[in-house]
Amino acid sequence: MSPPTRRATLKTYSHLAGDRRMPSDYELVSSRLLYYVPRGGFEVETPVSEWYARHQRGSPLACNDWEAFRDPRATTYTTYTAHQKAREAFIDGIFASIESSDYDAALAPAWQGTIARALFPLRYPWHGLQMAAAYVGQMAPSGRIAMTSLFQAADEVRRIQRVAYRMALFERAHDARHGAAAKELWMRDPAWQPLRELVERLLVTYDWGEAFVALDLCVKPALDGAVRSLARAAKSAGDYLLAELLRSFEEDAEWHRAWAAVLVDTAIAGRPENREVIARWTETWTPRAQAAAAALVKSFGGAA
Repeated sequence: MSPPTRRATLKTYSHLAGDRRMPSDYELVSSRLLYYVPRGGFEVETPVSEWYARHQRGSPLACNDWEAFRDPRATTYTTYTAHQKAREAFIDGIFASIESSDYDAALAPAWQGTIARALFPLRYPWHGLQMAAAYVGQMAPSGRIAMTSLFQAADEVRRIQRVAYRMALFERAHDARHGAAAKELWMRDPAWQPLRELVERLLVTYDWGEAFVALDLCVKPALDGAVRSLARAAKSAGDYLLAELLRSFEEDAEWHRAWAAVLVDTAIAGRPENREVIARWTETWTPRAQAAAAALVKSFGGAA
């Protein structure tokens, strides 16, 4: 009697076997995460299925193989938490220095007013960018794009939380309440209104491709530029700890710009017509974003 035939053993990464090498951790956890994309839709038709058909598969930004995208930092949950742990420890040190000294009281009165006017309201547009990044991640046609977008959304939450903590320290030092004032500035102050309108438009941009382009190629880079200007102003005013806090945020933003650029290259390589699609959207969003950032920078006396 002949021995039983041994069936090929499939592994969780068998779909990567064509590379004839052991996949990296990033490849293992990021490849083909979205089962419904190659099927052309969800297993069960529901009202949300039509939303994905219109705003994901129906987007003018299309590609035969979005899986070709690779995050240049190869970020996984494990590497993300390890990476941010070091940065959070650094910021904890900044806040400990402020709490254990009369740092805030020693700041120039004029600069204290700039902090209240320019820093604390940033929590609101950053919250908008967080929601937009989460939407891009939710609607993305590839698990790798979803992962990078959702890590980006987490970075925005980090900025919101850290500025809120900085505001609490500032309030304690000056026996003041700046939260309500910051909201009023965001809602009413002329310097913030171009950005508020822009963020509100972004949050109702439902096509996933346009949402990505508007957020990561236009709105976010412009606002990040304004934040860099604020960091330079902080350093000039002798507020070195705020400059360091904002520099930590800029390190996150550098990665956001890097992966967005790689995704653009992937889209154009996969479908050259995407160059025109992206250019059309950037021509619409970039002037608005630059104008909003310029109004913001002008309000605190910085130079873009």
